[in-house]
Amino acid sequence: MTLSTATVDFVKRRVLAVQDFTLLLVGSFRRALTPPRYIVDTLLQMDLIGVGSLPIVVLTGFFTGGVLALQTYRTLSTFGEVSLMGQVVALSVVRELGPVLTALMVAGRISSGIASEIGSMLVSEQIDAMRAFGTDPIRKLVLPRLVATFSTLPILTILSDFCGILGGFFISYYTVRLTSEEYWTSVYQTLTMQDVTQGLLKPFAFALVIALVGCYYGLNTKGGTEGVGRSTTQAMVVASVLILVLDFFITKFLIAIHFF
Repeated sequence: MTLSTATVDFVKRRVLAVQDFTLLLVGSFRRALTPPRYIVDTLLQMDLIGVGSLPIVVLTGFFTGGVLALQTYRTLSTFGEVSLMGQVVALSVVRELGPVLTALMVAGRISSGIASEIGSMLVSEQIDAMRAFGTDPIRKLVLPRLVATFSTLPILTILSDFCGILGGFFISYYTVRLTSEEYWTSVYQTLTMQDVTQGLLKPFAFALVIALVGCYYGLNTKGGTEGVGRSTTQAMVVASVLILVLDFFITKFLIAIHFF
């Protein structure tokens, strides 16, 4: 059974895309070890990515914790174990929901924005002009965004985790009628260093996906302004899917090595 020409071309394009993405990743790490470094651009991107994403991350974390507490209460009340509310909310938020939902929110905002910005520069020939003046586009455009995302996403995840646990507390206090001492003692006694470490390992991997996927699709934009819109959509979708896939494999690996 022979494959059609269209299928072969599709496979070739996917393999080439993986190759180009890998080269972009390796090239970014190599440039990070050598000067020049665009510190001002990096700080500007940290402000845009970190501070700019703060409101949506805080709201997402808070209401995720609240909804989780509401749903958990229905189950725990059946078995008369409502006192475990803090334990369930804390473990769910810190291990999985906090890192993943924060990454998805930032990916929807940042990956698409990076792809749109770099794609617009590409179709308007600003990147070609940059090369003509001897400036490396990867060092100037990709590396500051990668470093900024890598630096700010773990901090955003910590804030999201705290807001998620706080949202669970408000539901537990005003709806379930747990006391503050019961809830926060359960949270404190449940969370271990392994839980916190697992929740903080994932954002570093997610940050690479968020920044590099946006940069890759921006640098490979074709078709003028219409292509910019297409690259923006593709960057958001691919980054979100890769975050979920990566989360599965990281969790699977940590279980395999008996990390928790």
